[in-house]
Amino acid sequence: MLDDNELLRYSRQLLLPRFDVEGQLALKQARVLVVGSGGLGCPVALYLGAAGVGQLVLADDDAVELANLQRQIAFDQASVGRSKAEALAERVRAINPEISVTARVERLEGELLAEVVAGVDLVMDCTDNFNTRFALNRACVESRVPLVSGAAIRGEGQVSVFDSRDEASPCYHCLYPEQGNEDLNCSEAGVIGPLVGMIGATQAMEAIKVISGKGRPLVGRLLILDAWQMEWREMKLARDPDCPVCS
Repeated sequence: MLDDNELLRYSRQLLLPRFDVEGQLALKQARVLVVGSGGLGCPVALYLGAAGVGQLVLADDDAVELANLQRQIAFDQASVGRSKAEALAERVRAINPEISVTARVERLEGELLAEVVAGVDLVMDCTDNFNTRFALNRACVESRVPLVSGAAIRGEGQVSVFDSRDEASPCYHCLYPEQGNEDLNCSEAGVIGPLVGMIGATQAMEAIKVISGKGRPLVGRLLILDAWQMEWREMKLARDPDCPVCS
């Protein structure tokens, strides 16, 4: 149930006919893993924490740098040198002390990654490299945990939802093969600050839909943003019958 304080805190969401108390209770009971506490992870964690997701696990082994402050909106000058996961967790707790926020200052790999993914209801991919994305995808498929994937570079971004509980849903590997994709990060290619906020906020919205069962998540669809032209495009994604991960 929701207490009086929660009814007031989440009142603007509770007013929504398609969301209501049922949707809020689903958020309260949810456990969400956010992998990456940078440009995408900041808005994702802030919005999900503010929305009332009951348990957030923030994983990142990196520290805040001065160059991060242009786009990683949970941090300030005093955050430089601190653990990203810990600084972001502290900020989320300051917004909403009624939820549980755990910071994991480590790189989730192998059996540890599989164990952590199996213990949550949803995974948010807010990373910036293909190796981690592929590993997250494999772990989510194995544990049948939905994955909300976001990416942003230069002035372009994309979002999709991969839900292995749905037999028709493709996985991340159906979209990108592991061979032939080279990592390109913001330190090399650059990125405009508001772009990661737009993609991260979109990921958070998709997470709320997946958790609450309300609306139509981006399963089987890839949303692509060209921020310089302010054009959104949608691509339909089909499951690869020969995918070595989900077939």
